[in-house]
Amino acid sequence: MRARSTAALAGALALALAAPVALLSPATATGAGGVEVTEALVAVGPEPGGAEVELDTSVFVPDGDGPHPAVLLTHGFGGSKDDLVEQADDLADDGYLVLTYTARGFGASGGRIHLADPDYEIADARALVDVLAERDDVVTDADGDPRVGLVGASYGGAVSLMTAATDPRVDTVVAAITWHDLAESFFPQSVRDSDLPGPFKQLWASRFFLSTAAQGMGEVLGRTSGRAPAAGAVCGRFAPEVCRLFLEATETGEPSPALLDLLGEHSPAPLLDDLDAPTYLVQGMADTLFGVDQAEATAEVLREQGTPVAVRWSDGGHDDLGGSLEADTATIEPWLEHYLRGPGVDEATDLPIPAFSWVLPRSRGQDASTVQSTDDPGSTTYESLSLEGEAQPVANPPGGEPQSITAVPSTGGAVDEFSDVVSTYPLAALPGQSASFDTAELDEARTVVGSPRVRLTVTSTGRSSTLFLSLWQVVNGVPELARRLVAPVTVATTPGEETVVEVALPGGTWEVPVGSRLRVLVTSTDQTYAAPRTARADLVQASDLRLPAVDGAEVLATDGGGLDDEVVGLLVAIGVVALGLLLAALVGRRRSHGPVDPDLADVPLVVERLVKTYADGHRAVDDVSWRAERGQVVGLLGPNGAGKTTTLRMVMGLIAPDSGQVHVLGRRVGPGTPVLARVGALIEGPGFLPHLSGRANLEAYWAATGRDQAEAGYEEVLEIAALGGAVERPVRTYSHGMRQRLGIAQAMLGLPEVLVLDEPTNGLDPPQIAGLRPVLARYAAAGRTVVVSSHLLAEVELTCSHVVVMHAGRVVTTGTVAELVDSTDTTVVTLAPGSDPDVLADALRGLEGVTEVESVPDVDEPHVVVVADLARAEVVRAAAGSGADVVGVSSRRQLEEVFLGVIAAASGSDPDLRQVRSR
Repeated sequence: MRARSTAALAGALALALAAPVALLSPATATGAGGVEVTEALVAVGPEPGGAEVELDTSVFVPDGDGPHPAVLLTHGFGGSKDDLVEQADDLADDGYLVLTYTARGFGASGGRIHLADPDYEIADARALVDVLAERDDVVTDADGDPRVGLVGASYGGAVSLMTAATDPRVDTVVAAITWHDLAESFFPQSVRDSDLPGPFKQLWASRFFLSTAAQGMGEVLGRTSGRAPAAGAVCGRFAPEVCRLFLEATETGEPSPALLDLLGEHSPAPLLDDLDAPTYLVQGMADTLFGVDQAEATAEVLREQGTPVAVRWSDGGHDDLGGSLEADTATIEPWLEHYLRGPGVDEATDLPIPAFSWVLPRSRGQDASTVQSTDDPGSTTYESLSLEGEAQPVANPPGGEPQSITAVPSTGGAVDEFSDVVSTYPLAALPGQSASFDTAELDEARTVVGSPRVRLTVTSTGRSSTLFLSLWQVVNGVPELARRLVAPVTVATTPGEETVVEVALPGGTWEVPVGSRLRVLVTSTDQTYAAPRTARADLVQASDLRLPAVDGAEVLATDGGGLDDEVVGLLVAIGVVALGLLLAALVGRRRSHGPVDPDLADVPLVVERLVKTYADGHRAVDDVSWRAERGQVVGLLGPNGAGKTTTLRMVMGLIAPDSGQVHVLGRRVGPGTPVLARVGALIEGPGFLPHLSGRANLEAYWAATGRDQAEAGYEEVLEIAALGGAVERPVRTYSHGMRQRLGIAQAMLGLPEVLVLDEPTNGLDPPQIAGLRPVLARYAAAGRTVVVSSHLLAEVELTCSHVVVMHAGRVVTTGTVAELVDSTDTTVVTLAPGSDPDVLADALRGLEGVTEVESVPDVDEPHVVVVADLARAEVVRAAAGSGADVVGVSSRRQLEEVFLGVIAAASGSDPDLRQVRSR
């Protein structure tokens, strides 16, 4: 089964009175694998004003004799039954009769969106169970009682839970990435045992509203063409009361009691006491909309009342609709088989899957995730860790701007595949608006499974304080957010007095390596939420961090749900992600771990027999070796696809090679290796906080590394940037070239011993490019090393002392620039403009001792390159004797000619080629 149900957005359900049902206008077709598909409109209960409503439905009948157990599939918010076709086909292939439908207020179905109102959307779902009960090709357990399971995700998951709780005919339910209490989801409060609503999750609320309101607005505006639109046009197909309450909250940032009541009533929470059907909950850990706490709240109620329930924590969610989807979906098959066709139908038996299972990501550079489980969901234990640091001030800026960016929620689209992973410490820990508290270095690795907790002490100038907490792990000085989530809190305070609360940090699973620290970051703003706009000053302190773990966990399997090498590489290609994930790693604390190779201890960079093959079989790097010595400026050259970027990613420890190794100053490089603190880098463009000045960006970046401010060398690198007075202006006012110069300066902060620059002249004008050459030369002359990847061959010739040329994943030549462009056996004969170099080339090819002749028909400077065992004087005499208009003789060629020559030679050379002699 390949479920598409996880591609949903937000949710709703319904419970109330069943309406009369009629099956209207059937249309039959044949689907995949002999599955018969029948489409029809089903009449359900009317709208409050009496308008009739019909739902657009499809029935997928499997091939073969019936009757069949049934599955009712529900879609996500803003979707339709069309989203469920593939999943319905798969279920029908497995022998289930499947009913799909478009929910009230969406697509071709009538009515308005009441946001999972028990009197409307849930009553609609029960009416569709009536439709199944009337079919003679559906298995029945009693008259009017079909054998049916409900399956849905997000909005559809909540509808499924609420329908099962209000209709005893439902035999089982599978609900994914959905909510327990919609009020808690939109106004989350992470303070334990607090009755206060938390801050408004406004970014998700806006997406939730716009995902369907636009369609309705278009319809209304179309009907009022030529006239002013009605006041209610902005609500689209939302029910007026739902729309009004949401818009009020958007304007004020706070919920009205009426909105909280509505959201709470339109949730599974108040109905779960009546849910007896076995329930399977799949909840995503990559989900800023509905966290794992929502599934746990539902599961806790069901366990206490004896309802069979299983929970799986997935690597996916609303922010990553892929995640461990395939593995998650595979677990649904045995669940439905057990409760719709197996022993679970007639008698209580053990669950067909573990009571609690979770995906545990592997370390970076590996592409598999371990799935673990336990049959005892109550086996969580907590370990207390002390947090270092005194109370720190945190300011809420006037207007609530700028906002910290801890994570960028995603709707799962192609564009958002990039934004959902933007979790960079400099963007989250804005100066003056954040405080951090670290544990001591861990003396052993920890595996976190659950929701960590922390004690927070707040002294505020206001009568309430809204803050956002996140838990980072600092590995080799690099802060990383394992689960890109924050815990929002609203604390009632008395001005000038301490208030102590316990905060539940976002739940999830991850591994914390030995030698690392854990960091609690407290910020006053977060761009996902509508935080207070009034200026406020808080004094905060975090203490007593408690880490959860599960005793007696069992490894079930290993799947491909982890962060793979290609994803890591993709992050590097995006400037802002490179800023946060790459540069922060490179300037970590100056510590030395691991053995030092004494033969390489004084060599800045050694690349040795690197091999990297991606999952599709493409070998991007094939046995690559080269080195960069002190005092050298090394140019890494090659056509697109040569493997340069993949090589640099392995040099930086961002991805792991299949074989081979990289050494920096004698220490082998891996992900986050401490020696990378002695390397500075600019990879494919800089990323900065646009509202901060150039100087403030450099200061914020250096502060995030945790190193001494005296080591930064701000004035030296600002001189390199040559921004003048613009360094005090916001970066958003900078041109592309100014940003590039600031990026180079940032890479040079702390004067690292090895400097890696990827296309450093991109966006610079000719005078700026010329000005960069002596800067790099002086930098290397001081005993440091520079590696430059570039496509500007003429610039490399003027800037670099050494060159490494790659082609098709291999090194095809190395050497000094002087050696490559100047050879004792090579003579370059330059002819007058307009001359035909082929005439001279033909004459010289017949000369004894000449081994190679190349004609270069340049318009302004035609020339012939001759490789010979003869003395250069004999070649010149032969050229002059041919009658050609010779205007110049040299032994030096342009690097571009050398580059094109070796690439051409490599393309036609033996597969085992390692180096080609430069011609």
